[in-house]
Amino acid sequence: MKDLVQFLSEVDDAAELEKRLTVLLTPNEISEMARRLKIIALLDEGVPQRDIAKQLGVGIATVTRGSRALKELKES
Repeated sequence: MKDLVQFLSEVDDAAELEKRLTVLLTPNEISEMARRLKIIALLDEGVPQRDIAKQLGVGIATVTRGSRALKELKES
């Protein structure tokens, strides 16, 4: 994990960071990360978990996972 964080944090240009992410991740992985970020954003806005699952076409377990991750972020 340290190497990954260092590799990504060495750049301060959004275009270069995008290049590095596309080298590391498949289009599906990038899409999945974007969906997870959307889940966290909607949870942070107070949107109910079932509404998020329906809106994004994901399972409730996926949204619950995002909810736990958001809680951990706020606690740290």
